[in-house]
Amino acid sequence: MGTDRTSSNGAVQAEGQASRKYLAFLLSRERYGIQILNIQEIIKVPNITLVPQSPIYMKGVINLRGKIIPVVDLRLKFGMEERDYDQRTCIIVVNLQRNDQSIAVGVVVDMVLEVVTFLDSEVENPPHFGSHVETSFIIGMGKKDEQLNILLDIDKIISDTEVSIDSAITN
Repeated sequence: MGTDRTSSNGAVQAEGQASRKYLAFLLSRERYGIQILNIQEIIKVPNITLVPQSPIYMKGVINLRGKIIPVVDLRLKFGMEERDYDQRTCIIVVNLQRNDQSIAVGVVVDMVLEVVTFLDSEVENPPHFGSHVETSFIIGMGKKDEQLNILLDIDKIISDTEVSIDSAITN
């Protein structure tokens, strides 16, 4: 029986193959995943304070135990149809790396599903849709148990402009 080893980047070596853990969630009917190392916590959607003149996908800010964090609705960020929040809607609080600093940002998703471990052999490169479709934020396509998960690089999805809302409010 092989032993598992965890590297500094969160990859687990299992039987000669690296693997990574992702939090799987739904947006519309599609499964997505964010690497578990980027996730701080998952919370119910609290009251969100609107920030005037922010983009439509910037829902505003929340007070999370005394810390003000910006909230991005991933449905709207990805150009999907807006929908009302329900009891399954939640915010995944992620930690982004900016200039050697960790910054918390909340991302609204339709529903959190599970933690999934993907071996390297279960992740394919993202498809190429041509120069008119931006896919640099997609790490790959994770395949497990006949389900396809779009694996996201959260640092590339949330721009520096969106993160700066937090510092503008707290300063």
